[in-house]
Amino acid sequence: MENKATLLMMGSLESGQQEFVASMEKRGWRISTACSLAQAQALLETDDHDAGIFYLHPANANDLKGMEKLIIRSQVEWMALIHEPELDDPLLCKALGSLFMAYQAEPVDVDQIDCLMQHAMAMKRLRVEEAAAQQPREAEFEMVGTVPAMRKVFDTIRRVASVEAPVFISGESGTGKELAARAIHERSHRASAPFVAVNCGALPSNLIQSELFGHEKGAFTGASQQKIGQIEAAAGGTLFLDEIGDLTLELQVNLLRFLEEKTIQRIGALDEIHVDVRVLSATHVDLEKAVEEGRFREDLYHRLNVLQVNLPPLRERQEDIEILAKFFFDKFIEDKSMKVRGFSQEALVLMQQYHWPGNIRELINRVRRAMVMCEQRLIKPSDLGLERRTSSRNVVTLEEARNCAEREALLRALGRNKQKVKKAAEELGVSRVTLYRLIEKHGLDRSTEEASYPFTSA
Repeated sequence: MENKATLLMMGSLESGQQEFVASMEKRGWRISTACSLAQAQALLETDDHDAGIFYLHPANANDLKGMEKLIIRSQVEWMALIHEPELDDPLLCKALGSLFMAYQAEPVDVDQIDCLMQHAMAMKRLRVEEAAAQQPREAEFEMVGTVPAMRKVFDTIRRVASVEAPVFISGESGTGKELAARAIHERSHRASAPFVAVNCGALPSNLIQSELFGHEKGAFTGASQQKIGQIEAAAGGTLFLDEIGDLTLELQVNLLRFLEEKTIQRIGALDEIHVDVRVLSATHVDLEKAVEEGRFREDLYHRLNVLQVNLPPLRERQEDIEILAKFFFDKFIEDKSMKVRGFSQEALVLMQQYHWPGNIRELINRVRRAMVMCEQRLIKPSDLGLERRTSSRNVVTLEEARNCAEREALLRALGRNKQKVKKAAEELGVSRVTLYRLIEKHGLDRSTEEASYPFTSA
């Protein structure tokens, strides 16, 4: 075997260790061994392993938390080797059932272990292939997405990042407006300078002027020392003003003056300070309507709204929901309970049917809560708070359900076959002509997506 499968063994069989390693190597395995959890973690970080064996002797069996952390981080399947008497420990038995694919009590059966490790390796390969198929083709600062609307967002972010003009980011609450602002900052030439985010709607009206512009010592009651405002703190970098629609008209005047002259004046100061900062802003408020109603200055609106980034709500990104859920599951994996390994198919289906009024923020909250509270291997709808009665409020016609299922089958077939139309058509049992018609029907524009979704007739 030229490229041997790699097996990590945590712990030692003591007197039988050399014989066991030699027997496994004869069966085509390359063995790396670790004597401690820290050493095992270091080996996992420096080399790719196909499977793992954890020898549970009293010295390491007591560190259940460390063992859980190692196994969860490793992304491979593990089996346990254990002394028979250790099975009387209920906590250890719980860990065996939650963390390991199998266990074997000594004496070891090398043939059985080899068979189990072959299965473990196959399971890892399946997960790697699935993860690769679902890997977002594009991402920006923890913003992930595959739908055309999100690829348009990513393209816009890259374009506006290269210039200095103000950018207005619109979208419903929870769609990730601050992430978009950070992505613009990270791609700009100001990336090494500060990024300062201010939520204008979260600050009391009597403090926001001081928060933005700063104040001098003694400028007002309670001003015991000089304060640098957020605009000045962002000098050389990017200032992100979230919920800008909540600013009072008086503060809108001050902000407009800063945008026009690039100078600020701290409260209680006589001198003006020049500040080089790029301003990004966002709000969930309809500013055009606010301008019409006299609640927002039209001149300030045009100053802020030079370039635009519009973030779509999650309900318009159904194809991304599974990818996002798994992305956040991996991000917060150390917060999860011992048993949880992923999402049930029913949970994924209901997540796609749910309306998501809170958008990405709500998705994150539901996923994190489910990861902590779930007591099974797979997260169910009830763990997410998405029981059938919750999703039934969004009535879907038979035609809509049929179109949704058709589009999902089309996307999955193209994804599995690397966008090759002929192979996808064969898998779906339709002609290439029909498949091209379906691509057009469901808005998969091959001419505009060729770079990231290159459909081929092969």
